[in-house]
Amino acid sequence: MNFEDTDFRMEVLDIENPFDVKMVYDFLKGLGFEYNTGDINYTLILYNLNDEIIGTGSLNRETLKYVAVAEKFRESTAFSLIVTSLANKALEKYKRCFVFTKPQTAKLFKGLGFSELATAEPLFTVLEFGYKTIKDYQEYLKTKKVQTQTNDIAAIVVNCNPFTKGHKYLIEKASKENEVVYLFVVKENLSVFPYEIRKELIKKGTAHLKNVLILSTGPYIVSGAIFPDYFIKNESSNLISEKQAEIDIKIFADYIAPVLNIKKRYVGTENYCPITAAYNDAMKKILPQAGIQVVEIPRITSGDDKNYISASKIRKAIKEDKLHEYLDFLPEVTQEFLLSQEAKPIIEKIKKNESRH
Repeated sequence: MNFEDTDFRMEVLDIENPFDVKMVYDFLKGLGFEYNTGDINYTLILYNLNDEIIGTGSLNRETLKYVAVAEKFRESTAFSLIVTSLANKALEKYKRCFVFTKPQTAKLFKGLGFSELATAEPLFTVLEFGYKTIKDYQEYLKTKKVQTQTNDIAAIVVNCNPFTKGHKYLIEKASKENEVVYLFVVKENLSVFPYEIRKELIKKGTAHLKNVLILSTGPYIVSGAIFPDYFIKNESSNLISEKQAEIDIKIFADYIAPVLNIKKRYVGTENYCPITAAYNDAMKKILPQAGIQVVEIPRITSGDDKNYISASKIRKAIKEDKLHEYLDFLPEVTQEFLLSQEAKPIIEKIKKNESRH
């Protein structure tokens, strides 16, 4: 596919062609980017009429990445051509798109109609553009809002990959201590247990808790668009994880909690994953400033006091054919599912999977 302009020519990169990939890698490296085809699925290259690469940009589903233009072409239409083409591509499928950029370059995207969602200095500003925006998600939340007599209104965000007794304990404790609990289930389908299955197990496992309302996170809470580090196998630097978590928590505090009048957010202690630990730290720093109490509940154990219950332990046990040794970690609804025929494709996927999730 080619896009002609009087001064430039645009092509779609063949990601399977190592020569072309190296060309983009070298171009971006000179501008301070580390190009990785593993976290994108579409790349555009902009050439001048002398066939010199003067700009590029990529998409990871609905998120723009690696948008860069050679310095001497930054006063031209090169940047707007790349961003507009990528945005149009994303809008075809997702109706919206996001961009992570440095705070000092956010104004360039704003000039093309993007709206800022949150900033975590000095690394990131996240902006969005499209037919659907965070206002649509807020309208969805308004339809789910419960009228309460008190301000004992809590939120929990869970992935439940899979649903464990630890998750159940946390939800039950929040339910006991609050008038209503909004339980946000991560909708992103980057986990081995698909969203619909995770949601159904949670629904069955918490059916006795009449003040717990299950909601979808959409793309605005722990999503691959807003908080990609959560789903990355190889741990990135602590600062990057911290700042991506900060973005996610700021969006929750500024756009989500006010709609539902959320005053508390419950979370379990994190003993294993540094990215989740950074997320918990970001909550403790940001949410109290927004009038939201962070209630951190110690992770429960099974057997001895050091055998902490963890969904990652369950996935590891499945991978090593040791699930029977960890069934006590799971509520009955999850045990029944994992021992059923329906779970076999997921179990096989886990055994072949190298991802954290």
